[in-house]
Amino acid sequence: MVKSKSGLKCCWDCLGSPSSSSIINSPRHTSSSYDSSLTIQNQDHIYDVFISFRGSDTRNSFVDHLSSHLLRKGIFVFKDDHKLHKGKSISTQLLQAIQHSRLSIIVFSKNYASSTWCLDEMAAIASRKQLSNHPVFPIFYDVDPSHARHQNGVYANDFLSHRSKFRKDQDKVRGWERAMTDLANSAGWDVRNK
Repeated sequence: MVKSKSGLKCCWDCLGSPSSSSIINSPRHTSSSYDSSLTIQNQDHIYDVFISFRGSDTRNSFVDHLSSHLLRKGIFVFKDDHKLHKGKSISTQLLQAIQHSRLSIIVFSKNYASSTWCLDEMAAIASRKQLSNHPVFPIFYDVDPSHARHQNGVYANDFLSHRSKFRKDQDKVRGWERAMTDLANSAGWDVRNK
């Protein structure tokens, strides 16, 4: 089920009251991300929201606005602000941030599937969802939701390329496909310009 742009309020409601009242040693706000030394009392969560996104598509536009809005509401966000190096595997810090977030938002954009880093991040989120019923909200940013569900349309060439590149590790590609299908089938928001 895909909701309209105004349906993002449901995401904030899912968070309940912000965890700012339970923060020990509030972090300094130097960017829209928070220091990993932040701790929250009586919870396993360091962040309220982990945002998975393709930087080149959305970092300085949609994701920046979304992150800023959440922060203004007192919702603690993990958003990877570092430029990623091609060919590097997903960092331990990102995997820990996923594990220690109350929920995840995945911003499916046109170039999301071209990044193996994004796909690894997405697979880790899908795994957490499957193992612990972790809430995940997809946002389809200028992407038809069915393209994410079926890895066709804007994602078709990316997955063809991944199948060729990972000839000897087709299980990895199939895992990405299953994760994307599962997560894109979650209730989310279609924010295409219609």
